[in-house]
Amino acid sequence: MKSIFFKAITSLLLLSSLCIIDAQAENQQLSVDEVVSIFYQRNLDLIAAQYNIDQARADAIIASAIPNPTVNIQISELGSNLNKNSGAAGCSTSGAACGAAEYYSFSQLIEVAGKRGLRVESSNFGTQAAESDFRDAIRIFSNMVRNAYYQLLQSQKNLWLAQEIVDHYADISKANRLRMKGGDISESDFLRVKMEAMRAQSDLDAAQTMVEQAQANLAVLLRWPAKSLQFEAKEQWPDAKDFGQPSSKEEFISKALQQRPDLEGDKLRADQADKQLELARRLKYPDVTINAGYARDPGNTVLTSGFVGFSVPLPLFYQYQGEADKAAVHLSQSRLAAEQTELGIRNDVISALATWTSTNKIVQRFKEGLLDDALTVRNSSELSYSKGAASVLDFIEAQRTYKNIMRDYYAAEIARANAYYDLEKALGVQLDTDKAQVAHNHKDNGHK
Repeated sequence: MKSIFFKAITSLLLLSSLCIIDAQAENQQLSVDEVVSIFYQRNLDLIAAQYNIDQARADAIIASAIPNPTVNIQISELGSNLNKNSGAAGCSTSGAACGAAEYYSFSQLIEVAGKRGLRVESSNFGTQAAESDFRDAIRIFSNMVRNAYYQLLQSQKNLWLAQEIVDHYADISKANRLRMKGGDISESDFLRVKMEAMRAQSDLDAAQTMVEQAQANLAVLLRWPAKSLQFEAKEQWPDAKDFGQPSSKEEFISKALQQRPDLEGDKLRADQADKQLELARRLKYPDVTINAGYARDPGNTVLTSGFVGFSVPLPLFYQYQGEADKAAVHLSQSRLAAEQTELGIRNDVISALATWTSTNKIVQRFKEGLLDDALTVRNSSELSYSKGAASVLDFIEAQRTYKNIMRDYYAAEIARANAYYDLEKALGVQLDTDKAQVAHNHKDNGHK
């Protein structure tokens, strides 16, 4: 739909490669951009939205049309003995009928006061607004798919962590069994660790369920058949761009107000409503119908004649005040909608910027030492426990702390990724994948 960018050759190559994946092969890894491209290839909701632009373009054709002329042909005096014995010029033989009369007329409506031009301008604003709506749909749908993608990635990370912990407890349980036989630990300590291993297995089962649910949710968005659910998200994080490095919140807001397609669409609809109001006010200026014709009447004293004239409806009793008032209300509503959208954009930017700043700091804290500290504590506690220098409760607590910190880290990474795209969405920045969607639509629909 819009007049800028959509899917490129790489998307077609990707779809072709997916079609030849062996059903028994390993899960196919997809990047976030690949998932977004597939979504726009297959998603029917967005395709349906394209009809709004087609309708707007059809309205533009209708608005620019010039009224068709009217041609009237009439044959009269078809009786057998009409005008008999007439002395008319067309009666060449005395005592014979003169023949039928023929009338030809032409009329053309002439619109005055620039009504057609206003209709054309109004419809052009409508078409541009529909294209802005499409770009806004790209913005919203893309973010929805990315959120589902990172939800799958988070569930995968939790699954990998759960599997790591299960394998870790399996090794420890084997060593503990030998230590218990040698009298190094009590049966109670052995059973405590065994119960933690069983709990870890339960966590693994739950994590597997979450992965399958996240795969199903993403598959629904992509409209993939069930047999194609052999895919997983790549561990890929967005490259944190500088967003143009505005130096203040107001500059962020200003950038969003310039780029957001929803605000652009509302402003265009307000401009369209303004033209419609002007058009409604000019309806009181009556249009003129030009008439011209030619007549040939053999039974008349004048054999041929022509005429020319015009007709004008007189707006004496009704001057289209209702249409003007209705258009004025529509203009006020359109302007109010644009103002409300602008207020919403300000709130979106402030909220998204705060979330991005917060999540980015949290991830940095994890990377700057918290992850290493959690691993060090776990390993040192395990070493101390194996040497009898730490209790089983200290050992279990260290394992749980490591698990919780890793889960928190994965959640923080996902929150940061979503916050990044939410800020892009709030600013109205079009990513390369989204631009490809609009370009493709422009190619398919803009030159019909």
